[in-house]
Amino acid sequence: MTQLHNRTAGQETNRVMTPDELEAALRAVGAERYHNLHPFHRLLHDGALTRGQVQAWALNRYHYQASIPAKDAALLSRLPTAELRREWRRRLVDHDGTEPGTGGIARWLKLAEGVGLVDAAYVESREGLLPTTRFAVDAYVTFCREKPILEAIASSLTEMFSPTIIRERVSGMLANYDWVSEETLAYFKPRLTQAPRDVDFALAYVKEHARTPEQQQAVIAALRFKCDVLWSQLDALYYSYVAPGNIPPGAFVPEV
Repeated sequence: MTQLHNRTAGQETNRVMTPDELEAALRAVGAERYHNLHPFHRLLHDGALTRGQVQAWALNRYHYQASIPAKDAALLSRLPTAELRREWRRRLVDHDGTEPGTGGIARWLKLAEGVGLVDAAYVESREGLLPTTRFAVDAYVTFCREKPILEAIASSLTEMFSPTIIRERVSGMLANYDWVSEETLAYFKPRLTQAPRDVDFALAYVKEHARTPEQQQAVIAALRFKCDVLWSQLDALYYSYVAPGNIPPGAFVPEV
């Protein structure tokens, strides 16, 4: 069975997929690997976490949110045309804002405050991160800085799947945590329009420029890698704050 599977996979890499087949293969990665399937997210959305566990999620997720413009800036510096740079720099504005207190990072700090992490300086310092969070997110920034442009762009395509998880997260958290408000979750509303806009560009770029079997397999692998980055962060949260509950030295320790 294994030999047959390997032969089939090898044959697939020797054939150029049509753009629509490539898109279907990319979407299949999300159907199998996107972190909405992780048990920690099910607990989060279903109201089964304590306030302290939600705080741990918000704190660790901040490192990911705050690193997105860093990875986008690294990629932006390598884009060869003004047209591509203009397109990609919108992502920087989305997260960094145009002035202090605006943009996605500022809204995530408001989310952290809303779930009880009132010391914004502590959140921004990232002192309480889980080691896995730091390693996984930093690996993603390195990936986008060093891998071919095509693969770096493809890795952003987890945004194809984000509107679904955002809707689940917002509705679930509002329904199940009486200490969470719409204002707390204000980060997510703009992402419902920003993410699909970004996907339209990135997906079109990948479908146009992944022209060989090797390039097509590389962009699929890039998306798998990004899904692994997101999944591993939730693995660490579950292990540290749910079961067995082994919080590593120096990491955030909830009061409740």
